Amino acid sequence: MAAKTTQKSAQKPVRAPQTRQAITLELVTRLAPTAVQAETIGTCFALDPVDYDGIREATEEQIGLSAKALQPTLNETALRIHLQRVAGAFVSSAYGAATFYSSKVTQARDLTSRLANDDRDEDREGVIGFDSRAARARSFAAAAGLTAYALLAAATGAVHAYAEITGEAWKPYEAPNAPAGSVNRQAAAAEMEAFG
Repeated sequence: MAAKTTQKSAQKPVRAPQTRQAITLELVTRLAPTAVQAETIGTCFALDPVDYDGIREATEEQIGLSAKALQPTLNETALRIHLQRVAGAFVSSAYGAATFYSSKVTQARDLTSRLANDDRDEDREGVIGFDSRAARARSFAAAAGLTAYALLAAATGAVHAYAEITGEAWKPYEAPNAPAGSVNRQAAAAEMEAFG
């Protein structure tokens, strides 16, 4: 009878559950451009200004109309859960835009600072009459900044609508912590692993 040569698999370490940072409106507000920055960006890059108040009010109104249409069908808890998810989607979208803007500003700064180095030929300006790579990066970052600011306005409107409809402040959904496996479950897993 041939001996089995399979080795017992190494015991896998139990990973601690990772805690994700909750995406809040305050976090988005810290990352997105302020009203003054958005106005300066628009002026400097000749971009249309963002109608922050108009976007916020329109979003708030649309969510309010949607909730009114759903009220005959959904009970209070179901409506609150739905609106929590809707507001969360708006805040997550604004967060994505704000982090994208932040990364593009960093990229534009890096490219622009390289142009100041006279000793590096590869970082010199391009053909005369065309935008340099750094200028294109700055323009792209500017457009991303106004996008982030507009989506911050929409997220603010969604959060305000949630508070007005439900009577409570919106906070991001956080999944309950999964309990660590019980001792019996861990023992059973170890015993089953012994079989190979």
